[in-house]
Amino acid sequence: MSPRYRTGSNSAGTVIAVVADIMAVILGLWILMYLLDANRANDLVRLVHDAADWLAGWSRDLFTFDRAWARVVAGYGLAAVVYLFVGHAIANRMHRN
Repeated sequence: MSPRYRTGSNSAGTVIAVVADIMAVILGLWILMYLLDANRANDLVRLVHDAADWLAGWSRDLFTFDRAWARVVAGYGLAAVVYLFVGHAIANRMHRN
């Protein structure tokens, strides 16, 4: 395989890893805002919450802990870990090829 194709594959892998990182940061930021009781009327807080809700749509109500903070940490945290793991696994696979 020519070096030109390797570089394209490495760039795509890097983009995938960066996107996974950004998704995890958004989810982590929402967890932090929730735990610090951020003002939900604030536009930035609403933006982060809406983005995190969309990203964690599949996991946010997965757990039924008694404490709301535990549900938020577990549900949104699981999504962040999965995005990081899958995104970086795909990126590493692309870098090897």
